[in-house]
Amino acid sequence: MAHKSKTQRAKASEKRAAKKAMAAEEQAKLAAQDEEEPQSATSKTEKKAEAKQEPKKAAAKPAEKPKKAKKPGFLKEVRSEMKRVTWPTKQDVLRWSGVVVVALVFFSVFVLVLDNFIVTPVLLGISSLGA
Repeated sequence: MAHKSKTQRAKASEKRAAKKAMAAEEQAKLAAQDEEEPQSATSKTEKKAEAKQEPKKAAAKPAEKPKKAKKPGFLKEVRSEMKRVTWPTKQDVLRWSGVVVVALVFFSVFVLVLDNFIVTPVLLGISSLGA
């Protein structure tokens, strides 16, 4: 499994911290509302459900940006993604290239033997039976 880059870990950490902050803020709002006015158990659960839905609505709005605005930043995004790629070492490239060449030679010889010494004589034998 690939390891996350420092940037990816930092972004994930920021998201977790933001979620915790929002949850704490929501709980503080609910606690303040509970202290101000006593309510029935059903209305408390309804307010909690509404509070959970509000951040989702707010999060959906920024995702609706026009696609044309993102095109100028496309090359910048490609450049930043290419920096995050874990490139193989020269030794790894040479090792896997050798594996590919050996596999090609093996399967070439296998098909050559199969074609010349097994399939062709069988086909010639079958065709000579009908004559």
